[in-house]
Amino acid sequence: MSAAQPTVPPATKPMAPAVGPGGQLPVLSPDVSFIEIEALRSQQFLPAAKEALSALVKEQAEGTLIRPLFNWAGRNSLFPLHWGLACCAIEFAAAFGARWDAERFGVVPRSSPRQCDLMIVNGTVTWKVAHKLVTLYEQMPEPKWVIAMGNCATGGGPFRTAYSVVPGVDKLVPVDVYIAGCPPRPEAMLDGILRLEELIRERGA
Repeated sequence: MSAAQPTVPPATKPMAPAVGPGGQLPVLSPDVSFIEIEALRSQQFLPAAKEALSALVKEQAEGTLIRPLFNWAGRNSLFPLHWGLACCAIEFAAAFGARWDAERFGVVPRSSPRQCDLMIVNGTVTWKVAHKLVTLYEQMPEPKWVIAMGNCATGGGPFRTAYSVVPGVDKLVPVDVYIAGCPPRPEAMLDGILRLEELIRERGA
């Protein structure tokens, strides 16, 4: 008695891809051949992707989507330059201690100017160090901001008539926020940073 021959199912035509609701990209069946997938990709997926990319670039150019997002991220994650000039540098350092904890506002000091977007001038600026300050400022990437912390950085302080002291750091770099005091307390520095965040939000930079 001969064994039963195995039956071979007839060849079936691959199923046509189903189109999702609302004109979405089609959902492919596992039976669709590679050639049909490539044809579907060139006919529907690539034009849809190009259209989405063009719309995103247009929105970015108009500043309706990307710019507000970067504005929100930038003002809530300021990276001040980790440096100090005089007495105000002690208050600057204290603001990042456990008592005031400036990092809870997203303010994280960085030691390289190429990673910073905020310069806090915290002390007396002399003409001897002025060119170094300008060099550090120029090495910071855009967008960048400057806070003049204390009376010396604001207008020279008690040394404003000295031949060796710059009568205000705004003679060297553009200043966005001024903080009064000699020296200002860490709370004043935190208030200045919060005011800078409001300024960035209003400018839309």
